[in-house]
Amino acid sequence: MKFLHAADLHLDSPLRGLSRYEGAPEDEIRQATRNALRNLVSLALAERVDFVLIAGDVYDGDWQDYQTGLFFIGEMSRLKDAGIPVVLIRGNHDAASRMTNSLRLPPNVTMLDHAQPQTVTLDSCGVVIHGQSFSRPAVTENLVLQYPPAVPGLFNIGLLHTSLTGAEGHENYAPCSPVDLLQCGYDYWALGHVHQRQIVNGPDLSSGQPPIVFSGNIQGRHIREPGARGCYLVTVDAAHRAELEFQALDVFRWEVCSMAVSVEDSPDDVLSRFDSALPEILNQADGRPLAIRVEVRGRCQAHADFAAHPRHWNEEFRNVAVQSGQGRVWLEKVVFATSPSVAASDLADDGPLDELRQLVAEVRQSPDLQKELLAPLGGLLRKLPVELTRGAEALPFAAESGTDWLSEVLQNVEPLLAEHLRGGSQP
Repeated sequence: MKFLHAADLHLDSPLRGLSRYEGAPEDEIRQATRNALRNLVSLALAERVDFVLIAGDVYDGDWQDYQTGLFFIGEMSRLKDAGIPVVLIRGNHDAASRMTNSLRLPPNVTMLDHAQPQTVTLDSCGVVIHGQSFSRPAVTENLVLQYPPAVPGLFNIGLLHTSLTGAEGHENYAPCSPVDLLQCGYDYWALGHVHQRQIVNGPDLSSGQPPIVFSGNIQGRHIREPGARGCYLVTVDAAHRAELEFQALDVFRWEVCSMAVSVEDSPDDVLSRFDSALPEILNQADGRPLAIRVEVRGRCQAHADFAAHPRHWNEEFRNVAVQSGQGRVWLEKVVFATSPSVAASDLADDGPLDELRQLVAEVRQSPDLQKELLAPLGGLLRKLPVELTRGAEALPFAAESGTDWLSEVLQNVEPLLAEHLRGGSQP
């Protein structure tokens, strides 16, 4: 027996952090989540799986129009024509109360109830699936406590949209523990909501524990979702042992290229290092277009140049991506998290440089001074659109506390001012 476990399709959700930049690959961006679903269905057909599971968040919220729903139904109809059943649940993004639009699903698709756990039996392959949809976006109770016990003699699967005991970057919905899941006596847990794929109890599978699995989302939507995205192909033997094989479905990929620099590195040295790293990043993407964030970290000679002329060096990194990226690399952002090769405290013992050092140190050590410096930004934030104050594209000072951003600014500005005072560069 074989089945696919997928989750978090987020159909027609935009890829964030790309569209406002010139040169972004707009066709791949606009169609990415749809093409990832096409790949899921094509994989099911190619592998001739017995059924497909989707553990919540098919949609990214209520449809702007019916085209999103019609596209999903069209893809499910491809599976219907091949006789492949689909069992799915709603998650927090497509909870029953959130979706005001709806269309009749094809007969091969079963949406599990949101009022209570529901059980579906697939007699043709000896499988029973237990699950419950979200009735509303914020489900804070432990749904699994009401799931029925396992049916003897059949392969039991639990379908759940959950954060388990909590996951970074995800709301704590339908909280439960792995122990809660194991107590149901099921043979496999197909989880959704957490976008990073994970076999929760991986090290314990050799001892006979059933897999508890997050399949992750099928298409990364921003730089915080880097790497391959897809589903699990699960093969079950006669003894109800499950073998999992990850299958990539994404059509556009996000990667972070983090480079630790050394004290002697010049800007050209750092660019060369990025150029050398690109071939391996391209190879891992298997021909997909890439959005890359470059993070340059460490103490180096190049710091003053990077801090003084960030726009210029941003474009130099883009230049490398264009020349060496084989037409497939788009630079999402360059983060210069560097520091000077010589600490500002070592530049002078008295005079203006010493005053500068003392002033910066005073601001760093005083929460009151930091609040005073950040206060004027409050009025600006109230005037900005919500997409610039929340979420992945929020401005760095828009967090509840902007002190981390301010600390970074001070770290960058201190060596620049020191260099100007010493007459070593032009403002």
